Amino acid sequence: MVLKVDNLTKRYHNGRGINSISFSVDDGDIFGLLGPNGSGKTTTMKIIVGLMKPDSGSVEIFSNKIDDIQEKYLRDVGCLIEAPALYDFLSARKNLEIAASYYDDIDDYRIEEMLNITGLVKFQNEKVKEFSFGMKQRLGLALALISNPKLVILDEPANGLDIEGMVSIRKIIMNENREKGTTFLISSHLAHELEIMCNKIAVMKEGRLLSVATMEEALKKGSLEAYFMETINKTDGGLQ
Repeated sequence: MVLKVDNLTKRYHNGRGINSISFSVDDGDIFGLLGPNGSGKTTTMKIIVGLMKPDSGSVEIFSNKIDDIQEKYLRDVGCLIEAPALYDFLSARKNLEIAASYYDDIDDYRIEEMLNITGLVKFQNEKVKEFSFGMKQRLGLALALISNPKLVILDEPANGLDIEGMVSIRKIIMNENREKGTTFLISSHLAHELEIMCNKIAVMKEGRLLSVATMEEALKKGSLEAYFMETINKTDGGLQ
């Protein structure tokens, strides 16, 4: 098991947050968190990568609790949560060089590989401030992948992208999973995107996890969107 989330609870002053979130991600999964904005997806991911402390509950990565091995497990985890952290006045290549410098075994070959994988090689020497939103998303994904992580956590990676950008990001994710066995946890409010990529899905709403299923099980309803709507309609009464 790559990731185990057990009864995570986090409440903000406005009453929003997450309540008793539990799920597990196995080696080689592309696991999707599907839910509307405000459902708790980003909060869950921030807790998983140690950017936020839960009120209660625990997270295990590679069978180790994150509080015990914070620095150790981060070596094998890549993430892109909310907007990518970029140096706008530096080039794409320089951003990747800085990220690579934090690791002992990331060389120029890997930087070239990431520029090619993400389609940024033509723009590698341009300052990031000149990039489109989609190009910044692709650079953020390159930064998440540069260390060859075993687990990659992506928060709404296709959000705000046009169709071409969405397809590009999707292909990168699926190729990394297929060719290197990289495990992904991906959040989105776009059912169709997760339907194409994921082998497992969890539905979230208003800070609660409503269901977890394999994609094969979910698609028995005809589509992931249909599965999502049925799940929401069944549980809406209990969320009032």
